[in-house]
Amino acid sequence: MKAAVLTTTGRIETVADWPEPACGPHDVVVEMGGVGLCGSDLAVFHGRRLPPEMPWVPGHEGFGRIAAIGSDVLGRRLGETVVIEPNYACLKCADCLTGLTSACPHRAIVGLNVPGVLAERVALPAHFAHPVPDGLTGADLACAEPYAVARAAIRRSGVTAADRCLVVGAGAQGLLVCLILTRLGIRPVVTEPHPLRLEHAERLGAVPDDGRTGFTCVFETSGHAPALRPAVDRAAPGATVVLVGLNADPLPFTTNDVVRRQLVLRGSMIYDHPGDFTDAITELAGARPGTVIESRFPLEEAQEAFANASERAGKTWISISGGHGSEHA
Repeated sequence: MKAAVLTTTGRIETVADWPEPACGPHDVVVEMGGVGLCGSDLAVFHGRRLPPEMPWVPGHEGFGRIAAIGSDVLGRRLGETVVIEPNYACLKCADCLTGLTSACPHRAIVGLNVPGVLAERVALPAHFAHPVPDGLTGADLACAEPYAVARAAIRRSGVTAADRCLVVGAGAQGLLVCLILTRLGIRPVVTEPHPLRLEHAERLGAVPDDGRTGFTCVFETSGHAPALRPAVDRAAPGATVVLVGLNADPLPFTTNDVVRRQLVLRGSMIYDHPGDFTDAITELAGARPGTVIESRFPLEEAQEAFANASERAGKTWISISGGHGSEHA
């Protein structure tokens, strides 16, 4: 079968002889319709995160149709359209049993510590293949997983319609946070140096940055270390600051900054299984997260899709097979 395979840093080749997946008794095999690209995929592509081996199949934001069902799987049918939840928590450890599956130390992370889904067919645990409603575009389905990430961050923030919100960064996560906030009746202020990304955020209902302060809720989505301190400085006393973007730098403030202003710092890591993902799926038809998509590429052009993804104003996805909703970007 065909697959897009990372052969060395910065180089992806589309091969025609990748091994077919094996369907275990608790698995389903999904005929892939498409895969969205995100920052962690690009980190692998550019060598900032090293895969366990080469060649390596990247990608994790996938959707498709069930092509095979394991002998012990119930509640799934052949041909059913599903979105993949690409963080396979063990569901047995202390963190999983408390509902914090996002912290599972045994989590299989698709495309990072287990092979990704940029292939014509993939096998996965059936619990992590979520049925989706009819009528969604391929772009919407390619954005289902990052939409769940953004929605979980907003859930954890406790934001209400009365909050004054600042969104730092208008990459894919920032755009999706803006989209969800506007659906809650909030017009977030967004700060973003890339003018086309800023325009995209404005089309989703965000307000360009005018330098105001006093935000009661701040979402840092960029992962750009120098952006964090200015964002915290603009938070109101008692505000909640939600950290979504990742970087390895020390936090640029002291406990004095946090305690005296009574700030709440909240990290938000992906989502918790299954509620965050299933709740996000119920909103896809109304939210239409595919509006954050800018570009679509076929599997054979995966190299181009990856190489220039960080320069595009919107999100990129790769289509693998037809018939999975509308194929427009």
